[in-house]
Amino acid sequence: MMRNKVKKSLLVGALGMLLATGVAVQPVNAISVGDVFKVGGIGFLVDRFAEPLNNFINTLLIRNKAEVGYATKVVPILSFGKGGHIGAAQVMGPEDLVAQTQSVIQIEGDFGSNFRVKALVPIDSKNPVNFTRVNGVGISAVIDVKI
Repeated sequence: MMRNKVKKSLLVGALGMLLATGVAVQPVNAISVGDVFKVGGIGFLVDRFAEPLNNFINTLLIRNKAEVGYATKVVPILSFGKGGHIGAAQVMGPEDLVAQTQSVIQIEGDFGSNFRVKALVPIDSKNPVNFTRVNGVGISAVIDVKI
């Protein structure tokens, strides 16, 4: 009985953390407590390491003679299509537009049987349901998080 209360409390707390950070989980997919902690943990890591990741990417691009030349920032990627996922991207553009960008949504779909399409859209929110696209901002890097 006590164990079930602890599990329930952990799940409610983790779901609350997801809602507070704007991470959504598709209701169609079954989720486990482990899935909730993975998504929440990756979201935390992206926020925690955004600045060092951004500096690393900028240095990497400079070393390879591919400097961006605009303002940059690392934000979470919220991916929807075949299940919900989270990662990170470096966005680039004019400083005021980059400052408005809070995350990137990745929308996936199949084009026929030979192509898989991933559209990356910079948005002004961490809520993938209520947002506005930030026009004039591009994606200069995608960061995969090993789980």
